[in-house]
Amino acid sequence: MKTISIVTPCYNEEENVLELYTQVKTVFEQMPNYAYEHIFIDNASKDNTVSILKEIAKSDTNAKIIVNSRNFGHIRSPYHALLQAKGDAVILLVADLQDPPGMIKDFVTKWEEGYKVVLGVKTQSHESPAMFAIRKMYYNFINRVSEIELTKNNTGFGLYDKQIIEILRDIADPYPYFRGLISDIGFESYKIEYVQPVRKRGITKNNFYTLYDIAMLGITNHSKIPLRLAAMLGFSMSALSLLVALGYLLAKLLFWNYFSLGTAPLIIGLFLFSSVQLFFIGIIGEYIGSIHTQILKRPLVVEKERINF
Repeated sequence: MKTISIVTPCYNEEENVLELYTQVKTVFEQMPNYAYEHIFIDNASKDNTVSILKEIAKSDTNAKIIVNSRNFGHIRSPYHALLQAKGDAVILLVADLQDPPGMIKDFVTKWEEGYKVVLGVKTQSHESPAMFAIRKMYYNFINRVSEIELTKNNTGFGLYDKQIIEILRDIADPYPYFRGLISDIGFESYKIEYVQPVRKRGITKNNFYTLYDIAMLGITNHSKIPLRLAAMLGFSMSALSLLVALGYLLAKLLFWNYFSLGTAPLIIGLFLFSSVQLFFIGIIGEYIGSIHTQILKRPLVVEKERINF
């Protein structure tokens, strides 16, 4: 009997974890030919999430719990849990119920057809239209600058064969861009489209910083274009500055008594070049920060407790 591992990252999801557990259990009751484990990794929640999970684990050994010693962020914690899964296939399923558990059967069906990776792709979302549009713009942008083709509108929700998980273990990335790694590995994936429902209970734990963090991680891990753009833009602007300087010199020589240089062009030019310099210093800083994180090689998370493993 094949085993399917369900991995669910949690942080302050006391209103959702029980319903998610119940829905997943119901799905596997309809799939008697498969065994399953449901791994919940809690990122040091401040509400009753852990207490609820422990009550679930008491009555069901299929439910397994990892409790982190502190909040290690939304990038490292889910990835660590994926590496702990022992199933023949692993499905990443978030706790907010915006990824439909009913799609588990569809994922497994395609996996049995031979696909090592089966991904859920959002075609529409009942979240904020503005946020969905921003996400879509980001996916289009990163696909243009990336050295590999990334899957648009996929948040990681999907099924991954145990061979993929073994490859991820060998990579040992301390701060991974998971979606990019899956594309980088290169196995053909099957995409299943779905409409993302609105979050029914609780509030999203993402904010501007967390979204910016993962966006920059995707760019720095899979593209050198921003660095090369800095070099090309620097050369272009230096050539433009030289042409403007020669133009001002000729104008002054030809119209000495009438042409006034003024301070406005100097101030505007100063602010323009300063802004461009600061922007690309920031870009270089992002790459240096990424290198620094890789060199430190700290663990993905430090576990405080394990249950039912």
